[in-house]
Amino acid sequence: MASRWSRIFKHRWLDEADTRRALPGESLRRLAEHVAASERQHTGEIRIYVEAGLPLGYLWRGASPRERAIAMFGKLGTWDTEQNNGVLIYLLLADRAIEVVADRGLSRHVPPEQWRQITRSMADAFAAGRFEEGLVQAIDAVGAELVRHFPAAPGAANPNELPDEPALG
Repeated sequence: MASRWSRIFKHRWLDEADTRRALPGESLRRLAEHVAASERQHTGEIRIYVEAGLPLGYLWRGASPRERAIAMFGKLGTWDTEQNNGVLIYLLLADRAIEVVADRGLSRHVPPEQWRQITRSMADAFAAGRFEEGLVQAIDAVGAELVRHFPAAPGAANPNELPDEPALG
């Protein structure tokens, strides 16, 4: 029970100001540009969601960062792409947790271990407080998988189905 209260306190201690310190406006702009540049190379959609702490309901029931990432995948409409190839890169500052959630169109081609490898490579940058750098690494790694399995065809329409800007919680 003490660990539950400790986790609740840690998550309630951090707020949106901590998220903005981790990723100030210029970082958000550069990340959005990096997502847009990646998406010109493939037909997938990449979303980024960063939040300081979990909502109280998630904390009270002991939910994992993965559970929240899957919920945000749906809430942000990342699943709602023509080829079911949306990907959410999720960062939870309080738990220093990183999750990558891919829609079924892409996940059938990329094994879970590959996604875990991407999150492990991001962890060093995040541990050092280099959030933008870690997210750029993640965008590049996710983009490489999307290019491999869903390359953009030269001259074909490639609509931007989802916002490129990172969402903050």
